[in-house]
Amino acid sequence: MNAQQLSLRLERVASHVPKGAIVADIGSDHAYLPCFLVLNGMVKKAVAGEVVKGPFESAKKQVRLEQLDGQITVRLASGLLAIHPEDGVTAVTIAGMGGPLITSILNEGMDRLEGVERLILQPNVHAKAIRVWAQQNSWIIQTEEILKENDKIYEILVLEPADAVSGLSETELLMGPYLMTQRSPIFIEKWQRESTQWKKIVASMESTEQTVEILSRKNDLVHKIQLVEEVLNSENTEWTADHRGV
Repeated sequence: MNAQQLSLRLERVASHVPKGAIVADIGSDHAYLPCFLVLNGMVKKAVAGEVVKGPFESAKKQVRLEQLDGQITVRLASGLLAIHPEDGVTAVTIAGMGGPLITSILNEGMDRLEGVERLILQPNVHAKAIRVWAQQNSWIIQTEEILKENDKIYEILVLEPADAVSGLSETELLMGPYLMTQRSPIFIEKWQRESTQWKKIVASMESTEQTVEILSRKNDLVHKIQLVEEVLNSENTEWTADHRGV
């Protein structure tokens, strides 16, 4: 992977960035994503934010190599603190982290989201945390995508601000309202994997002391297995725009 040829995962993240946007890529690593966006004329300017010194230096080196110093600003900062008001950022990408970490970054830098029209978020795990955050903070899920690369399954969530957001069901928060509608083979594979793993954990709990904590955890897993299997066993799942919060 390089600035000219992204991984499938980052290529799909890039596809959701509005043309002509000013983008901030948080946790940019080598800055491949912002470099790719600028090199291909997809965005005007970009900010590459990194909190770790090593990746920050790598990002600066990559931007210099691509001769994009005039269009990409690389900053060493924690999360959204890499965004300055004068940047005029309209889109933010955060990819390759866990869902809870992404939401903590959003919460800690909420004031830096002023003027941002789209969030493109790619959690490696626990996408539910992002859907819950979106519902609590008046961001709608504009679309979702699921993909498989190197035997790993990833989700991409595209959020946009809204005055009012309709509530998502428990199942939609867990599995994704758009992904449930699409029911792609990768979606089915992901949730079959999850359900199988949860069943193994529940079975292993049977031979342990049934403390309050164990029983609570077991009941939670059994409940999630039921939610998932209801969707997987449904031949024609229909979800309205109201369910999606639009």
